[in-house]
Formats: sequence, C-alpha cells, structure tokens
Amino acid sequence: MPSTQYWLMKNEPDEYSIDHALNAPDQCIAWTGVRNYQARNFMRDQMQVGDGVLYWHSSCAEPGIHGIARIAGNLRVDPTQFDPADPYYDPKSPPDKPRWLLVDVQAVKKTRYVSIAELREHKALENMRVLQRGNRLSITPVTPEEWHYIMDTLLK
Repeated sequence: MPSTQYWLMKNEPDEYSIDHALNAPDQCIAWTGVRNYQARNFMRDQMQVGDGVLYWHSSCAEPGIHGIARIAGNLRVDPTQFDPADPYYDPKSPPDKPRWLLVDVQAVKKTRYVSIAELREHKALENMRVLQRGNRLSITPVTPEEWHYIMDTLLK
C-alpha cells in the first residue's frame, strides 16, 4: 500500500470555502475546475484516497490555509468541461477523450487561518512550493516534513 502523501489545494472561498465543504453531505465536495495540466496530473497520477490536504483559500482577502481535508476518492471526469454555461467549460475537450478530471475531497476540520506571510516566517517551510516565486498551481505537493511541521507547530 502506498504511503500517505500530502497536498495543498486552492479553492476560491466564494465558490467552496472550508465552511461550505464542512456543510456538504458527508463533508465531501467534487474538486472541479482544475484547468492546469500539471495540477491535473498530480490528481491523476499521484493522489490516493486518504492523502492529507491543506485547504487553501485563494483569490480572496485572506489567502492561506483555512482547513484540513483528505482525498476521499472517485477520480473521474470533470463534467464542467462539457457545460457551455459553466465558467470552466473547455470547448476543446471532447467527451470521448476528456482532458480534465476531478477528485472528491472530504473536509476534516476548519483551522485557524495561516497566512502566506506566517508560513514564510518558518525556515522549515522555506522550500514549500506554494511559497516559491511564480507558483500559481492550484494543487501542489507538500512534503511529509512540511505537513508535520505545519500540524505540530502552526495548527496544534
């Protein structure tokens, strides 16, 4: 059995905040709208049920960690790519060879807010992908060391 991996997944809070996720049935949401090939490949090739997730609010007044979640499974085709009324519609993605996938994410708990500035204060986190210049991916891996440091130091 593969070992647990860890991820940082960004979501806009006006679309799906940690509060929305905690109030969803079984606290599960379909993580739709990923339109970057590298982020899609992380979901497709590396994510496993049970992996830990730092739930990150983005494109908002307080970007940063707002909760903890886990990958709940069900890697499947993202239906939003086929809906012309959806903001994530992709007219170049044919139904017989879809480009975009989604996973189900289950909210575990809301945490205190941890800002980018606070993460940058900790030397143990200096190589975190979300803190690297120019990183705009909506899904990035988090090393076990980074995950445990955040859990034990910032979110205990």
